[in-house]
Amino acid sequence: MKTKNMIAAFSLVFAFALIGGNQVKAQSERDNLPKYGKDSVACVQNLSLYFESYKQWKQSHYKNPAVDHAFKYWKLVYRDCPRASENTYVAGVKMLNYYIRKTESPERKQRLIDSLMMVYDDRIKYFPISRKTHKSQVGKILGRKGVDLYQLRPDQYKEAYEILKKSLELDKANSAAPVYVYYFRAITRMASKGEIDTAAVVDAYDQLSDYVEQNLKKYKEQGKAKKVEEYTNIMGNIELTFEPFAQCRELVRIYNQKFDKTPEDTELLKKIIKILEKKKCIEDPLYFQAVVKLYDLEPTPESAYAIGKMYIKQKRYKEAIPYMEAATKMADNEKVDDAYIFLAEAYRALDNFPKARQMALEAAKMNPTWGQPYIFIGDLYVMSATDCGDNDLTKKVAYWAAVDKYKKAKKVEPDLTELANERIKRYSVYFPSKELLFFYALNDGDKYTVDCWINEVTTVRAAK
Repeated sequence: MKTKNMIAAFSLVFAFALIGGNQVKAQSERDNLPKYGKDSVACVQNLSLYFESYKQWKQSHYKNPAVDHAFKYWKLVYRDCPRASENTYVAGVKMLNYYIRKTESPERKQRLIDSLMMVYDDRIKYFPISRKTHKSQVGKILGRKGVDLYQLRPDQYKEAYEILKKSLELDKANSAAPVYVYYFRAITRMASKGEIDTAAVVDAYDQLSDYVEQNLKKYKEQGKAKKVEEYTNIMGNIELTFEPFAQCRELVRIYNQKFDKTPEDTELLKKIIKILEKKKCIEDPLYFQAVVKLYDLEPTPESAYAIGKMYIKQKRYKEAIPYMEAATKMADNEKVDDAYIFLAEAYRALDNFPKARQMALEAAKMNPTWGQPYIFIGDLYVMSATDCGDNDLTKKVAYWAAVDKYKKAKKVEPDLTELANERIKRYSVYFPSKELLFFYALNDGDKYTVDCWINEVTTVRAAK
C-alpha cells in the first residue's frame, strides 16, 4: 500500500506543472531555479537521503526495499532542484523502470511511462553536455528514450521512430547498439503498414549496415571480442528484420528509380553494387549497368573486381581476366585473394592449367590460412590425370599429387576437412595397384616426380 501511495504522489508531482492556468509560469520558474533550488539546505539534505537509500538498493542488485525510501526523497530533489545533479536523472530512469515493471495497474503504468519520458526530456534540458567527455549527449539520451518508448509502448512506434531517427542523426556510428535495432524495427513496421515506402527501409538498412560494420572493424582492431559478438548479433537482428523487404525484385525496383535519376552518383552506384551483391541479386541487368558505369566514372580496382565477377558469371572469361588482374591491386586483402581465385577459374575455363595454378598459389600466398586454393589445384591435377600420361602408370600418378593438395587444404584450414576427405576417398581409388607398382619397380613411400605441366614431386602409394 505504501508503494502505491508513493507512486500516486509521484504522478501528482509531475502533473503539477501540466494542469491549471499557471502551467507555463510554473515550468518557467522551475527552469530558472538555481543549482540547489530556492532552499539549498533542504535540497542537499534530500539529495543525501535519496542517494544513500538508492545506493543500498543498487548494492542489493535492485532487490532491497530501500528503493521506496530513495524514491520518496528523489521526487523532492527532482521537483525542487532539477539542476542539482545529473545522477538525479540516471537514478530516476532506473527507479521508474523498476516501478513500471512492478505495477499491475494499466493506468498507473501509463502515468509512470509518461513520467519516464519527462525525465529523459529534463535531462536533455538541464544536462545536454556530458561531464565526462564535455561533448553533447543529447543523441545518447534520445536513443535511450526512443528504445524505452518502443519497448514500453509498441503502439507508439512512429513516435519512437522520430526520436530514434534524431538520435542517429546526432550520433551516427557512435549510437548505442539497441538504437540500431529499434530504429529499424520501427521503420519496417511503418513500411509493413503502408505508412512509408519500402525504399525508406532499404535506405535505413544501408545506413545501419555501414554503422555496424564500422563498429565491427573498430572492435576487431581493438581485440574486444565481446563487443564484436554484440555487433555481430545486432547485424544478424537487422538482417532478419530486413529479410521480408530484401527480395531482388523490390530492391531492383527501388534502385532502378534512383539510378535513372542520378546515374553518375558514384556513392549511389557503390550502394547498388554492395546491396545487390549481398542479397545475391547480381543477375539483374541493373547490377551490370551499375558496375560498368562506376568503372567509367571511377576506374578503381574495386569496380574492376565487380565487372570481372560479372563477366565470369556470364562465362565471358577472356573479358574477365584484365578486370580481375586490375582487381588484384585492391587494398582489401580478403577481396584480393578472391580476385586471384576468380582469375584461376577463368584460366581453368580457358584450359590454361599452369596459369590457373599460378593464380591459385597467389591466393594462398595472400591468405595462408585459406585451404580452398589447394582444393582448386588438386582438382586441376585430377582433371589432367589421363592427359598427362601415356601408359597405365603415368595416367594415374597425378592422383598422388592431387591427394597431396587435398591434405594440404585441410591442414591449413581445418574447416575443410570433410570436403577434403571426401575428395581423398574419391580419388585414392585411382592410385596404381600394387601389381602395377611392382611392374615398374616402385615401392610405397618412394619419391616420384609427376611430369607434364604438373612437374611436382610426390610419394608413391598403392590403391587400397
